[in-house]
Amino acid sequence: MFSLKQNSWFIRKVVIWRAVASIAWSVLLLPMTTAVFVLLSRFSLLHPIQWISDCTSLLTASSTIFSLVVLCGVVLITGFFNLEFYTLVPSIPCSRMALLGTVLHPRQCVHSLVYCTMGMLVMWCASVTIGGRYSTLGSPCRQSESGEAVTCLNEYHLFLLLAGAFMGYSHSFLGVVQNMYYVSFQPIQQYKYPRFKGCLPMVVKCSVIQALYSARNFAALYFFFGYVPKTWISSTLNLQIDSSLQPLDSLTGLLDFSLLYHLSISGAFLYLTWYLTVLLFRIYVTEAYSFPVQSTFTEDAEQCLPKVLAEKNTLVMKFLALQDLALLSQHSLSRRLEVFSLSQPGGHPHNWNAISRECLSLLSELTQRLVAHQDAVASNGRVKSQSASSNTRSASSSSSVGSGTEEIAETPRLSVPLRTPGSVFKSSVGGVNSALTAPFTPDVDSPFSSPAIRRLVGQQDPQSPWFGTVQSPHIMRRGPKLWSASTESQSNGSPPASPATVPSPPAESQKPSFLAQWLQNRREQLPEASSQALFADSQSHIWALQGLSHLVAASFSEDQFGVVQTTLPSILSCLVVLLEAVDRHFKLPHASSKPVRTICSMGDSTHKTLRFALRAALKTAIYKITTTFGEHLNAVNISTEHRKRLQQFLEFKE
Repeated sequence: MFSLKQNSWFIRKVVIWRAVASIAWSVLLLPMTTAVFVLLSRFSLLHPIQWISDCTSLLTASSTIFSLVVLCGVVLITGFFNLEFYTLVPSIPCSRMALLGTVLHPRQCVHSLVYCTMGMLVMWCASVTIGGRYSTLGSPCRQSESGEAVTCLNEYHLFLLLAGAFMGYSHSFLGVVQNMYYVSFQPIQQYKYPRFKGCLPMVVKCSVIQALYSARNFAALYFFFGYVPKTWISSTLNLQIDSSLQPLDSLTGLLDFSLLYHLSISGAFLYLTWYLTVLLFRIYVTEAYSFPVQSTFTEDAEQCLPKVLAEKNTLVMKFLALQDLALLSQHSLSRRLEVFSLSQPGGHPHNWNAISRECLSLLSELTQRLVAHQDAVASNGRVKSQSASSNTRSASSSSSVGSGTEEIAETPRLSVPLRTPGSVFKSSVGGVNSALTAPFTPDVDSPFSSPAIRRLVGQQDPQSPWFGTVQSPHIMRRGPKLWSASTESQSNGSPPASPATVPSPPAESQKPSFLAQWLQNRREQLPEASSQALFADSQSHIWALQGLSHLVAASFSEDQFGVVQTTLPSILSCLVVLLEAVDRHFKLPHASSKPVRTICSMGDSTHKTLRFALRAALKTAIYKITTTFGEHLNAVNISTEHRKRLQQFLEFKE
C-alpha cells in the first residue's frame, strides 16, 4: 500500500504539475494576445495617433480587465479538458460507423456543449472589447406611441455570440476527427522555449485559416437558418426586431466588410487562445524526464527506470521511461554502466533483466498483433483452420527450440478468432469490448441484426447456403472483401457443416434489405485506417528498439560482466521475427501507401507515418547490432533461418 501511494504521488508530481505549468503560461500569455486583438479590432490606417490612444485607454478600462478574468476562466477549463482528454495512442476509427459513434458519444456531446459555451463567452468578451454596435444584446431603437423607449434586439451582437458557439462546436468536432488531443513525442528533443518559438508561427497560421473557414461556414449557415434563433431569442427576452435595419440573414446584410472583418479576427483570437493552451500542454507533457536507474533507498525504488517501464496504469509514465531509455542508451555512459551492473549482494543483473524483459515483451506483443491481422487478411475474412494454425505453431516452436530461444522466436497465435479493429486496439485501449472499440464491432447476437450483418462479421446462419466451406471460386469472389471476421463454429472448435446437407432457403430470403446493405457498407473497414491503427502505439516500440540496440552495441565494449550475452539470442530472434512480420504487413494492399498531407491543422498526424518510422527503426536497430558484433554473431545460438536473415544485414543487402 505504501508503494502504491508513493507511486501515485510520483505520477501526480510529474504529470499534473506539468499540466499546471502549461496552464499558468497560457494565462500569462493572455494579456499579450488580448492586446494584439485590441489593436486589430480598432485598426485605423488614416488616424494612427487616435488609433493608438484609443487602444491604450481601452486596455486599461474596467471592461477589458473583466474580460481578461473571464478569459482566464476559459483557459483554466481548456487546460482541464486537455488533461482529461489527452491520449498518447490516437483513436483511429476504421469505419464510418465507428467515427459516427465517436462523435455521438455522450462524453463527446458534453465536451461539445462545454466548448460551445466557452466559444460564446470568448465572443462576448470580443464584442465588448470591440464596442460600438457589437457591445450589447439589446439596444434602444425607437420610441413607442406612449413616448417610452423600445429595446430592440442587436443582431450584430447575437451574430457574434452564435458564431462563437459554432466555432466552439467546430473545435470540438475537429478534435475528434483530426486527433487534436493526441500528444506525440518529438523524435528530436528540444528545450521548451525553442520549441514554442518554432511552433508559434504555425499556431497563428492555423488559427487564422480555421477562423476564415469557420466564418465562411457560419455565414452560410446563418443565411439559411438565422431567422430561427433570432425569432426565438427576441420572443424569449421580449426584444423587438428593428425593421428599419437590414437583417443579417440576407445577402445584403452579410456583405458587410466590417462585420466579416470583426468576425474573422474574433474567431482567430478564439482559436489562438485554445491552440496556445494545447501547444503548451503538448510541450510540457512530452518534456524528457530522467529516471534513476537504481536507488539506494527502498522507498525510492518505485521511481527507478526498471519499475516505471513496467507501469500499466499510467501510459504517459511508461512513454517517458521508454524515451529516457532511448536517450540514456545513446548519450549517457555512466547510466549505461548502471544498467550493466550487478546487484550487491548476490551479483545478479536485475537492472538489465528488467529492462530487456519489458522491451522484448513490447516487441513480441506487436509481432503477435501483426500476425493475427495478417491471418485475418490472408483468409479473406475467414479465420484459418485449426490444423493450419497448429502446424504453423508447431513449426515455429520446433525452430525456436532448436535455437534455444523458445520464448522469443515463437510467435504465439491467439486461440480465439479476432475481430479487427477490436484486435487492433487490444493492447492500447483496453480490449475488444471496451468503450472505445464498441462502435467497431457489430452486435451480431442482437435480434435486430440482419443476416447481412452476420455474414459481414463471419457469424453464419446454419440455414444459409453461405454456411460452411464454399468451394466455388465464383461464389468466393462475390463475398465481401473484409479485413476481419469470426465464425461461431470455429470459436467453439466444431467443424463446419457440409453445404450438401443443408437445405437451401427460398431465394427471396437471401437478398438483404436496403438498410442492411447500407449498414454493411458503412461497417466495412478502411484498409488504410486499419493499418494505421495497428501501429498507433508504435512510438513505444521505436524507443524499445533504439534502447535495446544501442545498449547491446554498447555492451560490446562496456559490459564488463557479460550480462547482455545471456539474452543476445532472444533479442536477435525477436528482432528478426518482428522484421518478417513487418515485411509481410507491407505487402498487404494499401499498407505501404503513404497518407496524403493535410492542410494546416492543430491535429497531430504523425501517427499516420508511424509504421514507416517503425520499419526504419527496426532495420536500423539490426544494422546497429550486426555492424558492432560483425562475425562474432556466428557464435550466437540462433536458428538457421534467423542466421540467414542476419547474414543479409552483415553483407548490407537489406
